Amino acid sequence: MPNFFTDNKDLIFQFERLDLKEVVQIAENNYEESKKYPYAPTNYEDAMENYRKVLEVVGDIAGNYIDARAGEVDTEGAHYKNGEVNYASGTVENLKQLSKADLMGMVLPRRFGGLNFPTSIYMMATEIIARADASLMNIFGLQDIGEMINKFGDESQREEFLPKFCTGEYTGAMALTEPDAGSDLQAVKLTAYQDEKGQWFLKGVKRFITNGNADVHLVLARSEPGTKDGRGLSMFVCYRDKSVVIRRIENKLGIHGSPTCELQFNDTPAWLVGKRKFGLIKYVFDLMFRARLGVSAQALGISQAAYEEALKYAKDRVQFGKSIYNIPAVTNILLDMRTTLETNRTLMYAAGTAVDIKEKLEELVEKNKAEGKNDTELNERLKSVTKFANFVTPLAKYILTESANKITYDALQIHGGTGYMKEFRVERLARDARITNIYEGTSQLQIVAAIGGVLGDILKDMFDKKEKKEYPGGLARLSEILKEIRVIFYDSLKYVVDKKDVSFQDIAAKDLVELYSYIYTGWLLLDEAEVNERKKFIANRYIIESLANARKNAENIKNELFSDILHADKILI
Repeated sequence: MPNFFTDNKDLIFQFERLDLKEVVQIAENNYEESKKYPYAPTNYEDAMENYRKVLEVVGDIAGNYIDARAGEVDTEGAHYKNGEVNYASGTVENLKQLSKADLMGMVLPRRFGGLNFPTSIYMMATEIIARADASLMNIFGLQDIGEMINKFGDESQREEFLPKFCTGEYTGAMALTEPDAGSDLQAVKLTAYQDEKGQWFLKGVKRFITNGNADVHLVLARSEPGTKDGRGLSMFVCYRDKSVVIRRIENKLGIHGSPTCELQFNDTPAWLVGKRKFGLIKYVFDLMFRARLGVSAQALGISQAAYEEALKYAKDRVQFGKSIYNIPAVTNILLDMRTTLETNRTLMYAAGTAVDIKEKLEELVEKNKAEGKNDTELNERLKSVTKFANFVTPLAKYILTESANKITYDALQIHGGTGYMKEFRVERLARDARITNIYEGTSQLQIVAAIGGVLGDILKDMFDKKEKKEYPGGLARLSEILKEIRVIFYDSLKYVVDKKDVSFQDIAAKDLVELYSYIYTGWLLLDEAEVNERKKFIANRYIIESLANARKNAENIKNELFSDILHADKILI
């Protein structure tokens, strides 16, 4: 019987390398939670064992049930009829099983029926689910909505919504985008207004809303009349009652099991979440940490599934009297896929840990404020951790989602013509992967989000420390290559800065971010290679290839590849 956790040796490797001691200690209130809840962990080892057991349950459900239904879910899709949306029958069964296993409130507090797990563990569960059915992740992965209410809502809102999120009775949706406000959320027009009693109501249209048929919606709305920018936006929560009309669902390329809806809010009663005017500038930005991670985990799960399909097919398919697995050109593609898959997982859970630390330090700071305390050292550490999380989450989203498209492309290529046929699941994986580098911020927007950290050399201290370390054997050679890439990066960065051309900097940002990612990921891989012999192969291929890519990135920047943008109107006829 397949288990999508226990059969994934690299995921187990990453799980066992997680360093969540501080995160768990804060989450468990110095393990005082165990005095209230007999199933809460009594120490860190107990917590990690609990996490492992739950991930095994997720792996069992994903491997034996969700995966088996995924093809039918894709074919059937979500249904829209008479203004209502119904999930595919397989999706309904999947959600029942996940709810029965108490997996729909993984990050929510125990007092509401949740598991109180760290984000990193939740992301591992998300990866496992996405490997089985990427579209289901879009429903399972919206637990962040409950977390947003828990973090910024008041106690009455928590009591109103969170218990039924945890039981699976409620599913959620983030109603952010509109017909004229996609990536540019400052342009949101849907209005929020109050009656004479202070009750809020929502009026307007939202588009491209994942799981828009959900029971509970977080809605970004313009609460300040006369404003046109992000400072006039607030966050609201509402039920999807009769005043919320589902106008249609989109006919999409992939993730068919996840309904994407256009919604019309007709004076819908709502509650303000947090403070007015903070909807975009604080709450959406905070939500993006977890949303970016969620899509990164989804992309990673799709990548794992595509790799598994390609490897199996390559071993089974015989041409020219031998398995195509033994044809060097095919073997090389598989090696590239495996290397990318594992390096992406390393980056993924480095980002997940960063978000975990950030969020738990925020809890400590808020607790101090409530008690009238001011811990300057803690405040400064939170600022530093937040800057790093602001950098590494868009970096992970960019790298992992672009990689998922490449891995699924290569997986289909290994299948040849058969991979283009509906009978083989690899074509579904290729379709599902395509959305990952679009929603929750396109790849281009992830570059915009990450470039500030790159220009500020946010990881300078880490890189300096790594360069002083002496690595054993062949790893020493790889460390020298990383030093060489860093020289290439600084040379390219200086060239961009010295030009003092904002437009050129915008275009060169992609190459600069990629250069920086090679260095950061490379050092992470060297650390892994020190403790795992097999990881030396992964580090070797990644770092050597990164040097070649770094030289290309530098040539793009320094040889004026982008100068023709000035003549775009003449070229683009």
